Amino acid sequence: MNRFGICGRALPSLLLAVLLTATAAVAQERDMEERLRELERQVELIRQQLEGQDSAAIARLRMQIEAITREIEELKLGQEVVVPADSGLYGLGPAASRVYRAGQGVSIGGYGELLYENFASEREDGSTSGATDQLDALRAVFYVGYKFGGDFLFNSEIELEHASTGGDGSVSVEFAYIDWLFSEPLGARAGLLLVPMGLLNELHEPPIFLGSERPLTERAIIPSTWRENGVGLFGGAEGFSYRAYLVNGLDATGFSAAGLRGGRQKGSKALAEDFAAVARVDFEGILGLLVGSSVYLGNSGQGAVSPIDGSTIDARTVIWEGHAQYRARGIWLRGLAALADVSDVEEINQAQGFTGNASVGERLIGWYLEGGYDLLRSVRTGQRLLPYVRYEQVNTQDRVPTGFSANPANDQQIVTLGAAWFPIPNIVVKADYQIRKNEADTGVDQFNVNLGYMF
Repeated sequence: MNRFGICGRALPSLLLAVLLTATAAVAQERDMEERLRELERQVELIRQQLEGQDSAAIARLRMQIEAITREIEELKLGQEVVVPADSGLYGLGPAASRVYRAGQGVSIGGYGELLYENFASEREDGSTSGATDQLDALRAVFYVGYKFGGDFLFNSEIELEHASTGGDGSVSVEFAYIDWLFSEPLGARAGLLLVPMGLLNELHEPPIFLGSERPLTERAIIPSTWRENGVGLFGGAEGFSYRAYLVNGLDATGFSAAGLRGGRQKGSKALAEDFAAVARVDFEGILGLLVGSSVYLGNSGQGAVSPIDGSTIDARTVIWEGHAQYRARGIWLRGLAALADVSDVEEINQAQGFTGNASVGERLIGWYLEGGYDLLRSVRTGQRLLPYVRYEQVNTQDRVPTGFSANPANDQQIVTLGAAWFPIPNIVVKADYQIRKNEADTGVDQFNVNLGYMF
């Protein structure tokens, strides 16, 4: 039998059901087209009237344009795209962007998550899993910003993980930076920065993504939440946005067979023998659509010496990812693919004492696709209910050096089936079941419930 079993056969049907439901919703909205054409005609007439008017009249007409444009957006896309809870700026999530909308002085925002995990008693091969269920105050996060006079502002994120500094808990500064906003197309940023890669590293507030847990691809290959000290430029124009930073490099001594996550330096006395460049471009010129890509390039050796020949370990690290998202008419669709290459892995293994199948991956690959649809889209309510499905494949040892082997447990497939309920846009309850497979047949399924909020 195919090792995906019932799950593998059911997944295409589930995806098809999501797409068919979305198609039906589009058909139901055809009666809006006449209203849209009328609104767009009004906008054009007002724009023509702008010529030759005095400043007061222009201001009034512009207010009319903004009101009509807002109505057009709501009709075309649905309230879920244009509510304030979904409005991020300069690469940050809605709550993290609060300082950009505030007047001069202090602004405060935040988000949090409570996560329940219930693990299957058996692995996929029938052996005992030994996994213990847990209920975790996963995160409590606070954004504090300050807008100075002129074009300067400060923004920061302070995160408390697992409700305590004891045990596995911690308090960390996720980012803290100064922005100099020259103009809309160009700004400068310096400090502890979120690395602009993937769909979640910058936009990780619970109500703006599906799933009780973040995709593994964006934790093991794009090591979210990933922040480093650095400086760079950001901005955008004509539907495009960009960010380009120079940051301290990763530390290869933290890499493992499970991925690159341990190589993050988090701004804490970061080794700076090696630096890296990271750049990202996105297109958002069509309402509801986001398409983009990013690349990271730099050495991660940080001065470590090879035990083989005494040379300096370069550990050149390249990470590339491409992503796309569409959120309109009640449809939520998202996909991402990531690839990483690391050099001098044999030297890294020797320095860390890794043998056999414990090698760091020379090549890591991962991708996922997910889709959901708001069943309350056609109901006059401020609530949303989105069943969703995600399929993901990740292999953190797609290639290893000669003399080492790959652990089949690191070649994984994860199917997530769940639903998200939004009583209001800023609060979400997510529940999902994850079917977790790997090539070693040691995967453990789990059921998750997540309470998330932002403000």
